[in-house]
Amino acid sequence: HGRICMLGCLGFLTQEKIHFPMAGFDEPLATEAFFSVPAAGLWQIFFTLGFIEVTTNSAGLTPGTMFTSGRAPGDIGFDPLNLSMDDSALRRFELAELKHGRLAMIGLGGMLHQMLQTKVPTLAQLANFKSLEVPSF
Repeated sequence: HGRICMLGCLGFLTQEKIHFPMAGFDEPLATEAFFSVPAAGLWQIFFTLGFIEVTTNSAGLTPGTMFTSGRAPGDIGFDPLNLSMDDSALRRFELAELKHGRLAMIGLGGMLHQMLQTKVPTLAQLANFKSLEVPSF
């Protein structure tokens, strides 16, 4: 979940400023942009991610059967920089990824709720930030 939220935070902020030059890609608000994607595109994403999930887990679909091969959760064998060569560095990077993932989960939740409440993209709201007035009693 942490890796997904890290990518989600990056996507929310990037999508606000960078767009494909075609109709339907110009919505800066991520919560509204989701609904401009055609249903066939959403099904394509759903089935592609499902295929990846099934193939990387050796067709194990439950937590009890996913890791019977001895693979650790989150370890899909992707290490192009050979960070796993030094065990102490690997543990440090794993801890950093865990902390960043947790922070990204909180951040994505905040950005999502902020967009749903205010209907203003995150960077635009930060650029025009105004504090709330405290009512006097």
